[in-house]
Amino acid sequence: MKPVYIEAIGVVGPGLESWQQAAAILAGDSEYHACELPALKPTMLKPNERRRTTLTIKLALQAVQDALASNSYPDLSTVFTSSDGDMDIVDRICQALCLPDHPVSPTFFHNSVHNAPAGYCSIATGFHAPSTSLSGLNGSFAAGLLDAAVQAVVERQPVMLVAYDTPWPGALNRFRQRRSPFGVALVLHPQTSAQSFAELTLLPGAGGDESKMADSRLEQLRADTPAAASLPLLEAIANNSTVRLVLPYLVDEQIAVEVRPCN
Repeated sequence: MKPVYIEAIGVVGPGLESWQQAAAILAGDSEYHACELPALKPTMLKPNERRRTTLTIKLALQAVQDALASNSYPDLSTVFTSSDGDMDIVDRICQALCLPDHPVSPTFFHNSVHNAPAGYCSIATGFHAPSTSLSGLNGSFAAGLLDAAVQAVVERQPVMLVAYDTPWPGALNRFRQRRSPFGVALVLHPQTSAQSFAELTLLPGAGGDESKMADSRLEQLRADTPAAASLPLLEAIANNSTVRLVLPYLVDEQIAVEVRPCN
């Protein structure tokens, strides 16, 4: 398919609190320390709305805020992608249903829908362009990247991709272990600009082994969290590399991404 261009990036994860910090680590200029995620308080959302959000929503919005910190857009179409959505809310609702009178919180119910982060993003940014929320298990990042790239090429408009995942809580964690939260936001544009970091050409239907991280700690993060499948791409951008990556997508099919620097 036709290439797209990344012109804004946001990152939030353990030891990776912003794209600026992540870029230095991924380029080898700083050492990676997998410390716990700090308390997230995305200031793009007013305090009254922020109090009603969850860790999953805050994680997605923190990545969006980081991506938009250096670039201003009057409006953006968005693609939100998550392997599992907000499982903490699912766990709380399931526990409430086991109690007398089934006291499900209206706020919990409101936040349980898969597109809740997209809704809060629209409130925070004022974006009114179309938004898609999807899920693709371990291939969620690649699925979102493909969707956003196709939209950018077809509509000839910038599109923001937001991928995010948080650990499953309590007893649910034994069914699908997720050890680390991670969020990334990418603004894709159909044309190159002075702000462009890299050119991406997506090749669906590729085979081969998934691209991995050389650093064992970053590889553990990539393997733990579907949204962190973006790490090899972020590493290539941070190093201004020309490289062909393979991202997990379907059970028997991957997506290859050819990356070329723009500067």
